Amino acid sequence: MASLIARSAVNGPVTLIEPVDAQHLPNVRDRLTSAQQAWLATTGFDGAPGSATLLSNSEGGLDRILVGVDPTDPMSSLGGLPYRLPVGNYALSGDGMPVDEFACVLGWALGAYHFGRYRKAPRLPATMVVVDEMLGSLQPLVDATLTVRDLVNTPAEDMGPEDLSDFVKTLAREYGAKLRDWVGDELISGNFPTLHMVGRASHREPRLIELTWGDPSHPKLVVVGKGVCFDSGGLDIKLADGMRWMKKDMGGAAHAIALAGLVMTTQLPVRMTLLVAAVDNSIAGNAMRPGDIVRTRSGLTVEIDNTDAEGRLVLCDALTYASEQKPNLIVDFATLTGAARVALGPDIPAVFTNHDELATDLVAAGRRVNDPVWQLPLWRPYRRMIESYIADFANAGTSRHAGAVTAALYLDRFVPQDTPWLHLDTYSWNDADRPGKPRGGEAQGLRACFAFLQTRYL
Repeated sequence: MASLIARSAVNGPVTLIEPVDAQHLPNVRDRLTSAQQAWLATTGFDGAPGSATLLSNSEGGLDRILVGVDPTDPMSSLGGLPYRLPVGNYALSGDGMPVDEFACVLGWALGAYHFGRYRKAPRLPATMVVVDEMLGSLQPLVDATLTVRDLVNTPAEDMGPEDLSDFVKTLAREYGAKLRDWVGDELISGNFPTLHMVGRASHREPRLIELTWGDPSHPKLVVVGKGVCFDSGGLDIKLADGMRWMKKDMGGAAHAIALAGLVMTTQLPVRMTLLVAAVDNSIAGNAMRPGDIVRTRSGLTVEIDNTDAEGRLVLCDALTYASEQKPNLIVDFATLTGAARVALGPDIPAVFTNHDELATDLVAAGRRVNDPVWQLPLWRPYRRMIESYIADFANAGTSRHAGAVTAALYLDRFVPQDTPWLHLDTYSWNDADRPGKPRGGEAQGLRACFAFLQTRYL
């Protein structure tokens, strides 16, 4: 059962949900019957965010539901209701709502998510009724978010490099896109040596997945995703608690795939290339070693300081290949550093760019669509932190300072200054259940990027 339905498709009864906050509650109370007002007094309903109360009519049936909301966080306003309310059809009352209706309904739909591949939901979610036009705008965003969640939530055993490729192949067939795969040693002959080096120790061959779509006369957009399907840390092996959730290290690829789907679904006027660099960072006799040096696709040499700084190695050949296409814009997504989480917490992706106006526009787009991102500086003097005495530079350094910045600076070496580039360092995960944000995989920065692209290309 879908969590959203068009008003034109509803035949049965629909119960109204009325969002209120403490400021507007007195006006709402004045419109209620004396019995309903007494009920509010008895239950102590005060419009606090997350609170709800059911009001009966004079016949004892359900009249409407009052829901306390936070106008500063509209996405969470209804996110906890789909599994709290009885199964049935509900609709928002549009009378002087203190929160954005679109954001509320989107939060409802995202709160109705359940990852059911391995365990069924205990019940069906309640359904929100919306006007047909709103559903047409909402559904692609919901589908894209659920794509990210499903891909990230799937364990590494069932979501390896080949599985990611199969998903992209399905997407290519659906939209008539062209698809190409470099697999295993084809990465060597295709000159993607760094990507191959990271993934060669796994029994599941590394691969670079390329999807191409759109009119060649339109502006060229390249979307790149880090697809480390499982990250053991390599020979610099992670501790158990650090490795526990590394199925999510392909969250960047999940975002890139979902964004590509949004671009194609909405027929954005671009010539798009999607690049997914898909590997396992495993341990075997042929695993890369600390101190090894690799000559990247760009010709630059990189010393492996730490095998657990593999994401930037996976991305650098893909970014070089992306730059060779002379695009109007490159956007990459990666679950790249814990340092970004220390700086900004789990909910806000860090944004880096070689053209500051891009970040300004992206941050503004995120505010418009309630999907926050935040720019961190691409401070090039910090390149000294990843210097190497024997290669052009290293993939990491001894200092723990500015870890997100130095990772972005590594990637920056593979994108020409005259090529506009955005890099999003995202967590892709909810550590706990919250309204509209169930525990597990999460899309962060996806809607912001799509809104930014719409502004840029429409």
